[in-house]
Amino acid sequence: METPQITAYLKTYCGWSAGVRAILQKYNLPYTEKDIIQNPAFRWEMEQRSGQPLSPCVEINGTMLPDVSGDEVERFLTEHDLVGASSARTSVPTDSACTDEQHAAMAAGVAPVNFKNGL
Repeated sequence: METPQITAYLKTYCGWSAGVRAILQKYNLPYTEKDIIQNPAFRWEMEQRSGQPLSPCVEINGTMLPDVSGDEVERFLTEHDLVGASSARTSVPTDSACTDEQHAAMAAGVAPVNFKNGL
């Protein structure tokens, strides 16, 4: 299988973004991450390319997946034969928002709890 070209528009700390990262790591796929929190120009680019303001958005081989979860990214990858199905587990949920504790930590200006490997 040829390695897909992937650009992921993600938030620094976000349950949905962590899920996308986890899926890309699960399949050991290289990708370009564009942090829309750290760089507002990436948010603008994401909105222009996806046609909407919600994240995460992942572009795979020229196809934009707007407002997507890690589960949806995995489904796209397997349905388009870009990866073989895997039963490997991820270190974080791949289809959920941040917990209330994580939101509170972010509001307090502290890195969220329970994110492994920078997720």
